[in-house]
Amino acid sequence: MTSLDKPTTEDTSADDARAVTEAALFEAFGGVRGMVETVLPGLLFVSIYTVNKDLHMSAIAALAVSLVMVVVRLARRDTVKHAFSGVFGVAFGVVFAMMTGNAKDFYLPGMLYTLGLALAYIVTAMAGVPLIGLMLGPVFKENLSWRTRNPGRKKAYTKASWAWGLILLGKSAILFPLYWWADTTQLGWVLIALKIPPFLLAVYLTWVFLAKAPPPIDVFAEMEAEEERKAAASE
Repeated sequence: MTSLDKPTTEDTSADDARAVTEAALFEAFGGVRGMVETVLPGLLFVSIYTVNKDLHMSAIAALAVSLVMVVVRLARRDTVKHAFSGVFGVAFGVVFAMMTGNAKDFYLPGMLYTLGLALAYIVTAMAGVPLIGLMLGPVFKENLSWRTRNPGRKKAYTKASWAWGLILLGKSAILFPLYWWADTTQLGWVLIALKIPPFLLAVYLTWVFLAKAPPPIDVFAEMEAEEERKAAASE
């Protein structure tokens, strides 16, 4: 291998930063399993409802599979935040649908949540406190240091928050008209089709922005180093 073939320290650091970013995003957004847990209850609901038009059976089946996924995670001692969020989302949908007797209302809480989240991403990006930074800061062990000490990462978080907000806003712009105009099965299958692709696009753009940003400042390592320095000084 010639000197030109050998990876430089800068290249290695860049690769390490990308790997850390990928791992952090995978952890924060639940990975493949999190996506399955997000899609499966709605898929089961619309599949059963398409076949027999039975709101109660469809709702109970969706709630049951959500609870099973939580139990499985608890049994395996895995992180349950994504599964629990799925259970709450499905439960709200079941309550709405049962109260109104309209099967389309099963999807309404999730649609309202998506719209609210889109606005939260956009508003926080405009305010200079991007939501993605608040979410990923602890994952990268930088907390809020990016706000004042790492302007390159703040810029990346702002871009990512705009991306998430606009993507989710576009998704809402498709779903809400369908809520009024389409029947339950049409709305359900479109919603299922729009579950993963917009999410993957937003995650990919977040990875692109953060991979090009400066590395995070590990505030936990700084605190440990400061404590060790104080301990050494007191001896």
